This record gives sequence, C-alpha cells and structure tokens, in this order.
Amino acid sequence: MEKFLLLSITVTGIVVLWPLLCLCECDVEQSLSLPDLPLEHLKRYINTFDKVKQQYQNKTELLQKIVQKDNKGCWGHEPDCAKENRFQTPICPGSHTGWVRNKESQVETFYEQADFGYIKHQIKEMKLMCEPKLITDSSLECTEYMRFCRGRYLMLDFRDLPKRQERIRYHMDVLKEGQIQGYCQLNETRLKSQLDHMGALQSWSPELRNFIESKEPISESSEQCDMFINTPTFLMKIDATYNMYHHFCDFFNLYATLFVNQTHSSVFDRNTQVIVWETYPYDSPFRDTFKAFSTNPVWTLDQVKGKRICFRNVVFPLLPRMIFGLYYNTPIIQGCEKSGLFRAFSEFILHRLKVPFVAPKNNKIRITFLSRRTKYRRVKNEEELLEEISKNEDYIVQKISYERELTFLQQLEVTRNTDILIGMHGAGLTHLLFLPEWASLFELYNCEDPNCYKDLARLRGINYITWEERDLVYPEDEGHHPEGGAHAKFTNYAFDAKEFARLVDKAAEHVKAHVDFQKYNQEALTKDEL
Repeated sequence: MEKFLLLSITVTGIVVLWPLLCLCECDVEQSLSLPDLPLEHLKRYINTFDKVKQQYQNKTELLQKIVQKDNKGCWGHEPDCAKENRFQTPICPGSHTGWVRNKESQVETFYEQADFGYIKHQIKEMKLMCEPKLITDSSLECTEYMRFCRGRYLMLDFRDLPKRQERIRYHMDVLKEGQIQGYCQLNETRLKSQLDHMGALQSWSPELRNFIESKEPISESSEQCDMFINTPTFLMKIDATYNMYHHFCDFFNLYATLFVNQTHSSVFDRNTQVIVWETYPYDSPFRDTFKAFSTNPVWTLDQVKGKRICFRNVVFPLLPRMIFGLYYNTPIIQGCEKSGLFRAFSEFILHRLKVPFVAPKNNKIRITFLSRRTKYRRVKNEEELLEEISKNEDYIVQKISYERELTFLQQLEVTRNTDILIGMHGAGLTHLLFLPEWASLFELYNCEDPNCYKDLARLRGINYITWEERDLVYPEDEGHHPEGGAHAKFTNYAFDAKEFARLVDKAAEHVKAHVDFQKYNQEALTKDEL
C-alpha cells in the first residue's frame, strides 16, 4: 500500500514537540530560539521554561532586559504563580449581586470563569485515558468531559469518508468504533464516565467514545498508517466561518488550548498543522488569523479521507460551545471585567499578524463608524449622525463598511488605531477584541440582545455604552423574523442626532481620562517639542 509522510522540523533529530510523556532529552543539546511574542509575553514564556531562561540568561542586551533575576512574572495558570505576578488581575468595581460572599471571592470567581484560572482548572483536571506501557508507546489524556485531549502515536481511520454522500459539518458520527486507536492500556471505565457532554461542539466525546487499543505499536513504519504526520496537529471542530463573533470563539479557544497544552518550550511554534473537522472546503474572510498559529495551509477532512492517518502528536482543542466554556457560554459573575487571557489573546493576534499601531496624538479622538450594507439593522440617518459629531474639532471621524471594503488585516489595522468604535448590534462588533486598552465601544442599539457584546467588552476590558433613551430611537417597523413574529433584529433604525452626539461625548470622556491615552499624547507632545 502506498504510504505518505508529512515531515516536520525536528530538534537535533528528535521530535519532542508537545510530549505527553516526554522522550528522554537530558543528553540532547537543544538549539532553542525565542518565539515571536510581545515583550510581556516573552517574559512569562521564559520564566515558564528553565532551559530557555538559562540558555538566554547572558545573551544579548535585549534578552538581559527580558530575563531579569527579580522578574517573577507568570501567566496565572501555573501552580506557583502568585497573584501579584499574574499577567493581569481582573477588577470588580460592581456588585456581585449575591453570587459570592465578598469582593475577593468575586474577583477569584471571575478569574476562574474567564481568565487564566480557567486554564489552571483544565490542567488540574487532566487524566490519562490510555496509558503507555513503554515511553515510546501511544498515550491519550483528557480534561473532564473531554473538553480538551491530547495524544501521541494515535491512528484515526478515515477510509469510510469517501462513501459518505453528504458533506460533514457538526456531525457526531465521523468515526465508528475502532476507527481511533492507540497502542496503550485503555482505561475504559474512566473514558465512559466522561461522555456526558455528547454534543458536536461541546466535547470530543462523540469521537473518543470509539477509542480502542491497537494490537501493534503505531510508528512511521507501521503498515496500518497510510499517512504519518510528524508535525504537531490540531484537530478543530469549528463553530462558523463567516460570522466573526462565532469564528473568533474558535480562534480564542485555540489560543487557550496552547496554555492547557503547555508542556514544552515549542508551545508557541508555528510549524503546526490545523485540520478542520468537516469536509466543506475551508473558506473564511478571517482565515488569515490561522497564520498566527500555523505557517502551513489549513486542511479539512478532505485532505485525509480515504486513509488511515497516524499522528505523532495530536491535540483535540477546547471547543467553541462547551457547557460553561470560554467566550460563547461563559457564565460571567456580575460586576467584573478585564480578563488577562482575553487581553493576551488580543496582543498575540495583533503581534503575530503584524498589524501596525499608530499612537494617538494631539488629544484627537479617532472614531470609526461601522456602516452596515445588510438588509437589516442599517442606520437610516447615518450621514446626519456623522455630520453632528464631526462638528467637534477633537474628533477624527471615519465611516467604514467592514463587510466589503477592506481585507481582514486592513480591518484589524483600522480597529487597532480606533479610540471609539460605533456600530449596530452585529458580528462586526467582535472587533472590540482588538481595540486599544483605552477605547470605548458604542453599540449604537443592542436590538434587545443586551448582554452579548456588553459581556464580551467587559471580558476584554473595554468601556461599553449603548443607546439609553428608547423614545429617541426610531425603528422602521416592528421587525419581522423570517420564521414569524416581531423581532428587533429584523428592521432598520434612525436615531436622534443630538442624543447620539451626547453618547459619543460620553465615550470620549472615558478615552481622554484613560492613563494610557494620556501617556501616548504626552509622549507625542514631548517628541514634537524636541
């Protein structure tokens, strides 16, 4: 039988990426390099891995600044990470409305729900499902309910897929019993006890319930492997491709997965392979985001169907619709904001995609108004509104349609250099993830869905406002849901121009009062004086 081999870059001849049970590397002279990360991320990366820290302790002047003996910075999920050294600690200025007993518990509850505390909990839950007999054998371990799993030397059998007449998406029957195997001792009782979250996008239970022990070791030379993939691989069940809110839930959970899987210094390496768990061709206006995670083209099951695929290292990432998961189903305690995990994600994506940043200057407020060209939720008098706020000489106002005018990377450049982002309720407001720290999001009208972007804004730590006076917003009609009944999302709106300007001024006051906005303006003023 013809065999295929996908090669990866190895370190001194041994693949040691993401080992579940590491190959012996004590006698191997490794040539490590620093990953492409923002400076604050690099500090924590280096502190995570002692080998890296020792190797670069006395290197260049830059690295000496990064690696300081008194630098104790950590992400927040590490067992020995003190609260004062976390990447960021959330704040809880509002009431917890009876969730917990005191302010400290409120902060920690938010941290565990939506910050690196969630990562810490996943790592703590990790259990072996299939234990290797020898260090070179297969292995599989998962968190509770199989929200995240990782394995070594596993075989997945996709030979049945060419027989399927329908395209595969959100299916729970991609694999049958025995079509995923590992040469290890399976704890069947433990595995079956973790199958409660049996949903297409809730867990990996639909796939891993079919796991069986292989009768022979799985390796590059195995006859049971039609293709052997050395490159560390993410198998991803994604929520959506054309809706930014839902697709960025996929990207965010992939980023969180890097930390749950942080067992080796290659954790941020981009020599990885992403395989989307469906047979539809992957196409998305946001596809460039994958470049932050991998230098290789995204595959789907079409690239592997008809073959038995063996993986040296494979990760089953956190999923977009987990029960009490991250981002989409996050149960957020009231009164809290500023998740360090969300801020880290924002900085990681902007840095990896090399999105340019232009600092504010002259105390000018840069306002971006998102103009919709869709059938519903259009602003009927947007020119009047923009003319009203353009009277303020402190405002630099631009109107943009993200749907058609710009590539996604161009959109990110606009967003990163926006101080106030204004738009109707819709997926485009997901851009709030990439606004500067001092920015305000003005959801012009929430269309009776009050928490979606408000919650996402407080997760990211961005100031949020929305329309306040119901008698000063003018819907075109009651709205007509396609399946019948009145619905606020299915009509268009006009707004009172004076009230609009008042709310923009309110958002601007937050921007001008923010210490980082003031700092950049002062730095620009000092440079001009020099």
